[in-house]
Amino acid sequence: TSFLDQLTALEPATTTDEAFVLFDALPTVRAEDILGHWSGRELATGHPLDGHLVASGWHGKHFDGLESVHPLIFRSAKGGFFAGDPIRMPLGLVSKVDPKKVEKLRAKLGGMHEPAMKTKKHRARLRNVEYRGKVSAAMVYDQLPIIDIFRQIDDDTLLGAMDQKGAPKPYFFILTREDS
Repeated sequence: TSFLDQLTALEPATTTDEAFVLFDALPTVRAEDILGHWSGRELATGHPLDGHLVASGWHGKHFDGLESVHPLIFRSAKGGFFAGDPIRMPLGLVSKVDPKKVEKLRAKLGGMHEPAMKTKKHRARLRNVEYRGKVSAAMVYDQLPIIDIFRQIDDDTLLGAMDQKGAPKPYFFILTREDS
């Protein structure tokens, strides 16, 4: 079976161990080969972040250059997309708030919160980093102790593992290329 078939079998939810079996089997990808715009979705594994990024309107990531990355692209309430500043995201509250409440609050605010989240500045960069014994593309956040490591499902699909300092396990997500 293909890696894409294996990923599909794990969606929408699996365990961290099962996600790692696939992640570790995947080929690496070079940072310079993933430039472009990517839409995202999560691979739920029971991580405290499960459901929260989707509820917050997360759309994906923009890799504009090795030094120029927008790590969090959100859907705007008014249509279109905007880059969010990760330092303004309340990661410490994530495990304390139900994702359904986040989604309701976002809908109720109707985009009024967006100016406080928006940034025009790139807030991350791409590097090739060793993780779990393989060197592959990784996104390094500028102001947070987080590195997203990527492995290649196919030319247009990546499996990401968000490694956050102090977290016992990574948050897994999938990126699909929007432009070729």
